[in-house]
Amino acid sequence: MDQTAAPFFRQFFAKYKYCFLILLVGVLLMLLPTGTKTTQQPVQQSVEETKEAATLQEQLSALLSQLEGAGKVQVLLTQATGEKRVYQTNDDTTSDDHSETCRTDTVILTDSSRNQVGLLRQIDPPTYLGAVVLCQGAENSAVKLAITEAVSNATGLGYHKITVLKMK
Repeated sequence: MDQTAAPFFRQFFAKYKYCFLILLVGVLLMLLPTGTKTTQQPVQQSVEETKEAATLQEQLSALLSQLEGAGKVQVLLTQATGEKRVYQTNDDTTSDDHSETCRTDTVILTDSSRNQVGLLRQIDPPTYLGAVVLCQGAENSAVKLAITEAVSNATGLGYHKITVLKMK
């Protein structure tokens, strides 16, 4: 750096020092945490999904144990995806001469306590990867077929993704 550049930078900094200071404070404020936590909702959903899968497993176990010749039954289901909630949205499209803009907003309902909740449009059921069924009567092919059909109808799984094994 030559000798003439140093005085120029000093004059420039002295002239705009308040602008640099405001810019620095703005950057620091953007780096501060906001204090709102968004991790609570996904944790709550995963707990609900786990409860739902456990409930279906228990219901299937209780139902299949009532099947003649099945005996005691345990069911294990593995999920590919959990229950998916789809919320109602409003789509607003505006077009200018040169471009088209689309804006999508979720419809929000507010109750008397001022709690805000999205308007639920539909709930997609969970999808399952496979099922393992342990039962005392698995050596009987008629029982095995009936269990496979029941689990297939309840979960939407194909027959090749359901395994029925004899319980010890």
